[in-house]
Amino acid sequence: MSSIYIAGIAMTVFGRHLERSLEDMAREALQGALNDAGCDIADIETAYYAGITNGPLQGQFAVPGQVVLSKVGIEQIPIFNVDNGCAAGSSAVHLAIQSLKAGSADVALAIGCEKMNIADKLKALNIMEAGWDVARAEQNYQTLLKMGDGVEVPGGTESDKPFSKFMSIYAAICRFHMKTFGTTQRQIASVAAKNHAHSVHNPYSQFRKTFSVDEILAAPPITYPLTLPMCAPLSDGAAAVILCTEAGLKRLRAERSRCIKVAASVVRSFSNRSYTEPQRNIGRLAAQRAYEIAGLGPEDMQVAEVHDAAAMGEIIQSENLGFVPLGEGGPAAERGDFALGGRLPINVSGGLESKGHPLGATGIGQLFELVTQLRGEAGARQVHGARHAIQENGGGMVGVEEAALAIHILSK
Repeated sequence: MSSIYIAGIAMTVFGRHLERSLEDMAREALQGALNDAGCDIADIETAYYAGITNGPLQGQFAVPGQVVLSKVGIEQIPIFNVDNGCAAGSSAVHLAIQSLKAGSADVALAIGCEKMNIADKLKALNIMEAGWDVARAEQNYQTLLKMGDGVEVPGGTESDKPFSKFMSIYAAICRFHMKTFGTTQRQIASVAAKNHAHSVHNPYSQFRKTFSVDEILAAPPITYPLTLPMCAPLSDGAAAVILCTEAGLKRLRAERSRCIKVAASVVRSFSNRSYTEPQRNIGRLAAQRAYEIAGLGPEDMQVAEVHDAAAMGEIIQSENLGFVPLGEGGPAAERGDFALGGRLPINVSGGLESKGHPLGATGIGQLFELVTQLRGEAGARQVHGARHAIQENGGGMVGVEEAALAIHILSK
């Protein structure tokens, strides 16, 4: 099968863009990717659109991709709408890659776009609660909360303001890791402090402010052990990527030296495992498969972007990706192993906590960071000598883990 390349990629600044429309942000991301790839809209043969909030927040429950992309000049070609929760953008990339490998196209677009900041903030927060089996929502919620049983919760550590139930679930996952492996709140805070420090050097980040570990621990609580800077915000934004085969690459005007090879693309769905079986975690199994496909291992990765809607996510995924054994993600984070200049930098973009989390655009935004790193164009946040990079992006929750999870390995 033909090799698949990222020829062009771009993103908007993630943040609160109250004055901007979906198509305005999509246009910026698309044009940036086209310019980067040295191609025109006419070169795109198929498109995959990731948008989760178009229906519940804008009322566009059907064909959002056709509607948004028609306003930025794309029509007639096959357009597919992708919803895999927060993993939608990465899933769109995966499907674009499959279409290229199948020979149905030589140049494909994956694009994600969300406008989550609306007047009714609670309505936006409640979207997260569609990311599980809604017919068993309360049963799901109580089952997941039980993961945190056995950890004493200090008084005054829960916000009196509305927050997504998913943060309560993340907190329960934190508590499970704390009681099982000895992970501490300070170690979780060290992840957030590191990522906020990284974000200062990222012009696309929603927040660009440093916090010390002590400041993060003293910040307003969400639900123990999570505080506000440990959690991803509501974000608006778009990201787009142009993928192509070898034949497609020859048609474009992209500089070949800046084209990045997709060494592996894996999407996996949940299993009905017990939360006491972390060795069967969806992320661990997906990563193992991706390494097999790429012919690489965790020791070959020089930079990673992982899904950290709460800071605990980075600790768990550093273990699932094989960077450290189970239970050692917290101590490694506290040592600085995953900071810029450390053994294996993770979330040099700032991660979802500070870069932002516009659901359908998130995965492509992660890939934008890794492509920028592999091209050596990341400036002050550059990981020097990076040749192989890995991305992890999860979405929704069924059972005790992500409903869908994507892994991509990129090579220079």
